[in-house]
Amino acid sequence: MASLSKLCTALAVASVFSSTLALEVCTQIQKAMTSASTVSFPGARVGNYTADVFHWVASSSQSAACSVEPGTAADVSTIIQLLGKAKAPFAVKGGGHSGNPGFSSTTGVQISMRRFSSVTYNNKSGTADIGPGLTWDQVYTALEPHGVVVAGGRVGGIGMAGFTLGGGYNWLTNQVGLTIDTVTAYELVKPNGKIVTVTAASDPDLFFALKGGGNNFGIITKFTLKTFARGNVWGGAIGYPPSALAALQAAVLQFNNNVTDPKAQIIPGYTHVSGEFEPSIVLFYDGPSQPAKIYDAFLAIPNLFQDVSPRSMGALVASVPTDQPAGTRGYFHGVTLTGYSSKLLAAIANETSFWGARLPGVSVGYHIEPFLETIYAHNTMPTAFPWFRTPRTMPLNLQYTWNSSTPDAIVYKAMKQSAEYLTKIAVKDGTGVANAPIYPNYALFGTPLGSIYGNNIPRLRTIKAQVDPHNVMGLAGGWKL
Repeated sequence: MASLSKLCTALAVASVFSSTLALEVCTQIQKAMTSASTVSFPGARVGNYTADVFHWVASSSQSAACSVEPGTAADVSTIIQLLGKAKAPFAVKGGGHSGNPGFSSTTGVQISMRRFSSVTYNNKSGTADIGPGLTWDQVYTALEPHGVVVAGGRVGGIGMAGFTLGGGYNWLTNQVGLTIDTVTAYELVKPNGKIVTVTAASDPDLFFALKGGGNNFGIITKFTLKTFARGNVWGGAIGYPPSALAALQAAVLQFNNNVTDPKAQIIPGYTHVSGEFEPSIVLFYDGPSQPAKIYDAFLAIPNLFQDVSPRSMGALVASVPTDQPAGTRGYFHGVTLTGYSSKLLAAIANETSFWGARLPGVSVGYHIEPFLETIYAHNTMPTAFPWFRTPRTMPLNLQYTWNSSTPDAIVYKAMKQSAEYLTKIAVKDGTGVANAPIYPNYALFGTPLGSIYGNNIPRLRTIKAQVDPHNVMGLAGGWKL
């Protein structure tokens, strides 16, 4: 008991010290900022504190000592130098859609990039400069008057910065690869405060590391992405009754095995919520109208609702929102697959029902993401993620949401167990391989770093040591090298 008492006392002292340190740095930042930036404090009548610390689920938010909204890269440079000097904990938030607690939130200094919200289309180079404070809905809307799109998020509310730094499976992946495969430059504020533009030519090692390596190397203030000329696309969501499951699974398997048109993609979803099994699908075609035959099987299944039509990329993405009721908690996790079979699809459906029944009050969801074999062939340059490109791998997304009546630890354990079970099924069934890279944007906190970056870890750590020798970015959450 004496040892426990001493431990509790030590933790309390450490917490007070950390809080005091963060407040001191908040004051230093406030004094050093230009008029382009602001610092906000909890409880104050002025400022943007509430919006700055807000995340899409309550479990990813924390009460920071203060929030900072930098408005220029120069102010970001000042901030990161002050944080590094004080060794104060901090976090950087783009869109706030991380499912992992502490990855873009902190009890220290919360940096919100929301003022970096410009989108500039460069007609001559065919690229767009995009601020890290935006969601993909906003990016698509800004580019629409120019008749172009970028290879970004597939559903509403996803932040562009974290999505891109983690890899980025997108509606054009069959045609152009991951979002990181389309990035041509990063404006980066290094941990020492130096502002640089990183390209394949200027710094090939750092360029490699930023393509999937997360927030280990500094703070991005601008992404430059390739653009693609597009008008309307076709697609949307369909919801089915539970009785449609067998027909939906047959259609998914047929699509996965036979459809080779790179413009066609689907995201089937199985959800168990409030005692009901709810199958659904999001259809996408990179063209202004419904293609012949490809989606006939899905459209022929009796449905509960259907919202499928020609529309802009931005409108299609916004039509599938990820908003959650206030107070909802949530985690993501991922399983890596090399294909789909009837056995695997049945196992995924069974997991949905099993955990949905076992965890009352929890919305249990599994989202299937089939892609063509050639998705990694569009880029011949190595990237931090995935750490191997042959064979092609695909992510299966697990998403559980719940309210505070269910302990977080119970949900965490269930998701880990389900992912491990499905991985074993896939490997045994020939639709998965052992030690495949887990998509960092889905991986649940606690996932071993080797399961994400594999053989790339030694190179990434070497680059990290060169760029951030004092481990300033280690003061922030995320997948730490």
